[in-house]
Amino acid sequence: MIPLTYLYVPGDRPRVVAKALVSGADAVIIDLEDAVAPDRKDYALTATAELLATPQPLPVHVRVNSPRSRLTQQAVEALTALPGLAALRVPKVAHATDIRRIARLAPGVPLHPLLETALAIEHAYTIATADPAVHGISLGEADLRADLGVRDGAALDWPRSRIVVAARAADLPPPPQSVFPDIRDLDALYASCAHGRALGFLGRAAIHPRQLHVIERAFRPTQREIEAAEEVITAAATDEGALALPDGRFVDAAIVAAARRTLSIARRANTF
Repeated sequence: MIPLTYLYVPGDRPRVVAKALVSGADAVIIDLEDAVAPDRKDYALTATAELLATPQPLPVHVRVNSPRSRLTQQAVEALTALPGLAALRVPKVAHATDIRRIARLAPGVPLHPLLETALAIEHAYTIATADPAVHGISLGEADLRADLGVRDGAALDWPRSRIVVAARAADLPPPPQSVFPDIRDLDALYASCAHGRALGFLGRAAIHPRQLHVIERAFRPTQREIEAAEEVITAAATDEGALALPDGRFVDAAIVAAARRTLSIARRANTF
């Protein structure tokens, strides 16, 4: 299943985590970093390890602390072998060496670096290709905005496009968008998702369950998109080379792959 929604929850609130697991999100991200106060870090890790000691009903990712932090080494050692862990999300990654270090500590665990500084954006492709354990990259927009000293969200469109391109060049899935901080303004969330989708993002992280259905709706293919994708797949089934559709659209392997992805998303969203 192609995930469209990821729900962040603080690791030191087990009851909230339990609710997140039945919220309708495609995946849950247990946060051991920003959402947890320093004096609650040890408890958050203990509670998370207890939960992940058994398999979970949907993918559970854990966002650890900085790759250079002692807390991260402790978390990786405690969580790596647990059956309920689907992936680690590693914030504050600036160099390929950051993610290689975590890969050595957590063999066999999928890793998702978070790029949150100008330096990280400059190294986006080398981070994306740092190790086979990297299964995706994404932005941490709040920290990136602070690092760049920008207020207008449009100023982040270049770094957004940069990681979309880096992910594609590294043969990784399209990145999910960073969280939308206003949990009340669902119209603005939808507009932001639509803009992100136009830039090449797929899905989004949420910080409240009420955001999930908006994200799902924004990234779900329209009926027109589904029909166009079906037409491409049908045409490709009868010709192994490049071809033109009756309406003049040129179709090659990349367009066929995009059409297949559209139909895959539509199936998981039950839109056809």
